[in-house]
Amino acid sequence: MIRFQCDYAEGAHPDILKRLEETNYEQTAGYGMDPYCDSAREKIRMLCKDDTADVHFLVGGTQTNVTVISAILRPYQGAIAAHTGHINVHETGAVEATGHKVLPIKSEDGKITAMQVREMCEAHWNDADHEHMVQPGMVYISHPTENGTLYSREELQELHQVCRDMNLPLFLDGARLGYGLMSEQSDLTMEDIAKYTDVFYIGGTKVGALFGEAVVITAAELKKDFRYMIKRHGGMLAKGRLLGIQFDTLFTDGLYFKISRHADEQAMRLRKAFKKKGYALRYDSYTNQQFPILPDAHLEKLKEKYAYGFWEKVDAEHSAVRFCTSWATKEEYVDQLIADIEAL
Repeated sequence: MIRFQCDYAEGAHPDILKRLEETNYEQTAGYGMDPYCDSAREKIRMLCKDDTADVHFLVGGTQTNVTVISAILRPYQGAIAAHTGHINVHETGAVEATGHKVLPIKSEDGKITAMQVREMCEAHWNDADHEHMVQPGMVYISHPTENGTLYSREELQELHQVCRDMNLPLFLDGARLGYGLMSEQSDLTMEDIAKYTDVFYIGGTKVGALFGEAVVITAAELKKDFRYMIKRHGGMLAKGRLLGIQFDTLFTDGLYFKISRHADEQAMRLRKAFKKKGYALRYDSYTNQQFPILPDAHLEKLKEKYAYGFWEKVDAEHSAVRFCTSWATKEEYVDQLIADIEAL
């Protein structure tokens, strides 16, 4: 079985495994206070062109989202997000379990706009009974989105500005950030992400690491006591250097960006093959996630050799599915899938 089901089916890049083995018997301080975490932090700050940014390392995406969101919000506040957003759909109520409501905005492509955020906030504050309602306390977006779509620099700037106007922190979930930044359609850089958000994270779990996410906090008011929140939410890894070594390796000689580009290039090959066959695409994604709409009979045939993700029924005989490439996807696997698509 060849898996195009997700981008975390493989282990880790060989360079990471090598460095973990080389440093295995070293003794260092725990909880992220070691030289490897310090080195990774400096490399990330350099990419962000912000030497004042706080950088923290956590284990996984849901843990990171819950920790950041609960650190930002007051007890009576909620997080604005696309109705398709990860925190609203695929985190089993983890945010709600902290006592904070997700405030969903309808989205066709996974993105939300500055105008939608402004309208939601104005509707809240213009309601005479607003004190009886959950107050919008922050904005959550992801880049790429759950649907593989991308924010442009202009869209991110507009969101940043409306968040300033409404006094709302802007948090960007970057679980697949590398695949977004290296997309042929992207005009954003890591520096832009740091400049136009208050906090974001760089995904490692889905981009070459065994596990791990790097939280980058640029807003001064959000930095205080964040390590307390990490500990409170069970996210402070005793062997913290395991995270530092991985991110230090990923940001040595541009490895993170090279392997992200590989995944996008393979996904574009699949995109071209699906379109050439005449299949429509549910979302206009230029990242490592592709969402073709196929006849169910064709999907049953592909299921004999390939694992993919079901997305939604389109009509009685067609379904939208997700084929996902990763940093480690082999070109020969893509060759085989393309040949089998052509043969359908």
